[in-house]
Amino acid sequence: MPTLTRAEAAERASVVDVESYHVDLDLTGDGDTFRSRTVVRFRARPGAATFLEFEPVEVASMTLNGKPVPATAADGARLALTGLAEANELVVDATMRYSNNGEGLHRYTDPADGAVYLYQHLFINNAGRVLPSFDQPDLKASFRVSVTAPAEWTVATNGRLVSRDGGRWEFAATERISTYLASLIAGPWHVCVDEHDGIPLALYARAALAEQLDAQAGEIFEITKQCLDRFHEMFEIRYPFGHYQQAFAPEFNFGAMEYPGLVVFRDDLVPRSAMTYTEREYRASVIAHEMAHQWFGDLVTMAWWDDLWLNESFAEYLGSRVAAEATRYTGTWTTFALHRKAWGLRADQRPSTHPVAPSEVADTDQALLNFDGISYAKGASVLKQLVAWLGDEAFLAGVNAHFAAHAYGNATLADLLGALAEAGGRDLSGWAELWLRRAQVNTLRVETRRDGGTYAEVAIVQTAPDGFPTLRPHRVGIGLYDHRDGAVVRRELIEAELDATGRTVLPALAGQPVADLLLLNDGDLAYGKIRLDEDSAAAVPLLLPLLTDSLARAVIWASTLDAVVDGERPVAELVAQVLTALPVETETVIVEDVLRATRGLVDRYATAETRPAALELVAQAADRLLAASPAGGSRQLAAARGLIGATADTARLHGWLAGDGVPEGLAVDADLRWLIRYRLAVLGATDPAAIEAELAADRSASGEQWAARCRAALPDPAAKAAAWAAVVGDATLSNRLAELTAIGFWQAEQRDLLEPYVTRYFAEMPEMMRIRSGMSAEKIAIAAYPAVMVAEPTRELAAGLLAAPDLNPILRRVVQDHDDDMRRALLARGLGI
Repeated sequence: MPTLTRAEAAERASVVDVESYHVDLDLTGDGDTFRSRTVVRFRARPGAATFLEFEPVEVASMTLNGKPVPATAADGARLALTGLAEANELVVDATMRYSNNGEGLHRYTDPADGAVYLYQHLFINNAGRVLPSFDQPDLKASFRVSVTAPAEWTVATNGRLVSRDGGRWEFAATERISTYLASLIAGPWHVCVDEHDGIPLALYARAALAEQLDAQAGEIFEITKQCLDRFHEMFEIRYPFGHYQQAFAPEFNFGAMEYPGLVVFRDDLVPRSAMTYTEREYRASVIAHEMAHQWFGDLVTMAWWDDLWLNESFAEYLGSRVAAEATRYTGTWTTFALHRKAWGLRADQRPSTHPVAPSEVADTDQALLNFDGISYAKGASVLKQLVAWLGDEAFLAGVNAHFAAHAYGNATLADLLGALAEAGGRDLSGWAELWLRRAQVNTLRVETRRDGGTYAEVAIVQTAPDGFPTLRPHRVGIGLYDHRDGAVVRRELIEAELDATGRTVLPALAGQPVADLLLLNDGDLAYGKIRLDEDSAAAVPLLLPLLTDSLARAVIWASTLDAVVDGERPVAELVAQVLTALPVETETVIVEDVLRATRGLVDRYATAETRPAALELVAQAADRLLAASPAGGSRQLAAARGLIGATADTARLHGWLAGDGVPEGLAVDADLRWLIRYRLAVLGATDPAAIEAELAADRSASGEQWAARCRAALPDPAAKAAAWAAVVGDATLSNRLAELTAIGFWQAEQRDLLEPYVTRYFAEMPEMMRIRSGMSAEKIAIAAYPAVMVAEPTRELAAGLLAAPDLNPILRRVVQDHDDDMRRALLARGLGI
């Protein structure tokens, strides 16, 4: 689908006003196409011309106001119309193609039972793959959908079901929504239903996951109801889209998508194996995130993609907040501090950094690239600061005024800021300029001067990177922690407003007894790179295991990891801290995230000579935690996964597969078996026959995906050649299988074997971008990048590709960002750390 420029969108919006779509789909064929008949009603400037996005396989007929439209009008994935009337009716009957890349109407065959499932994903600019449409967010319209499907199928859409006669389904017209929010699922779905506060609820999953959905539906419904209640307390407009359905679909490109009335999640969120507490918490926060979108994005939609933050930043903030306030998962801000914010900080320091609210997003290609840690996590962090600054009452008053003014329509940054400023009585223009319109991140460092056992002066120094000299106001907490009776507890918490001068003295701390730990950003209000004073940093390895507050521990771990990424602290020091502090960690999310991040840093920052020893220490830390964790609990499972990913003890891993030496309470279920098999594949301790035997015992969607990953991980020339060919050249391979094959391909243990593929990535990845598109192509380009091949020749090849003037913009961003990551890794190695 060709990109749509902002200029084209503005011109089209000045010409047409869309009223409705009636989409009639025939899904009864068993081939790779389906029939789509669409009636589009719209008003226009008389005599004007316009176009619709449209990508048919074959057109049966097209009429505009009863007159035939020539077949030549549909060209280049657009349908050109001329001679428009004031009121227009376009009728198009066409054959369209199913996709296997998660865009348009995705068709999936479940390997477990051969059942076929469909889901529609029109995100950004894919509506033309299903129907002719004015595909931009500010041309909202009502959607009415009719579907003919096999009689045994279930069909659901945004709209309420009006009637069903065998395989014929009729749905009511929706409220006015943007084209990218039109949703549909079809197939032999397993369904669970409920109701809450007058709102019909439903859950959908593949029939192969019926047992898992039934077992988990109680918790999912409970969280859904709790979040609905909390949003109704916060917002004056009740949930605005009738029923609230949630479908768990295979091979979904996003983790979830907020289609009004029919939210779709990747079906990984209904796992068939054991879940950790963190994974359940994540599902709760995603449910809350997508529900927040029903107001921020669906009820009120951005006018153009430059205001993406009006959707994603608010949903990210409210996802963590509402899950913490309304559900049993009260620790979501700990997860946010350690995991989500780190995503934002990394994205904000890369060459592709951009403002939270950029002043210009030129086209839909650029819009896709902005779905990143800046639009999500940085934006949410900024909002958290804004709420603390305005006060919650004023924030919610402004938000509700914004909803009331723009319900079922579109809005801009200026609209929201105006409503918040009026409610809070504060001018937000300066705040917005510094936080929303300017890119990059500040570093906050603590400087202390002592007078014996007390502080003579404590100051916070704010700096900005070269090229981005903006200093910003920050609201931060500073915690004073003392070591008492075998624990590290907070003596006092002060909050301070940091101005934009660069150095802020904290008079409240002058004369205070020196703390064992002075924690900057206690409470995690600030968005910035946090650096402790020298004495506190030196005390962290001793004090961290005794610190009782999980959010404080998360802030410290996040600061530690970030300092290693920046080359300020050696990866060996991080590994030593992991060995000391992680075995006594009680918060599962900290265990999981620290192990994941440390493993990635060891793979890239440690040299080939030092990496085995460092990885063995990580394995020892996980093993100690495994021994200390309660049987059958989340920490035990998290520790086991961490151990499997780091150990080189193949005999132990084979023993676990055989049921020997498995810790009491640890279930070696299907997915843990595959994780073990995957690690054995990386280490060259299994073979293709063993992988196929594992797959034969687990002929499921998850089994198929794990097998693809394991085959790609084998340290065998033939296996690598087959995997690479699949990633770069097999367009018949589905989006998810291609991505997982790429994930399995690069292994730090196999650098010698993989050396020839470094050159091939930069030579062949442009062709992959031509046979794939959108988010699927981006995910594969990222997963296939030779990130573990840390060497100057890799950077030289990257520079050569980046010099190409016609390089795909998605691939350009992937290569720029990964090359910058490699620059950091080489810097750290060059410093001898």
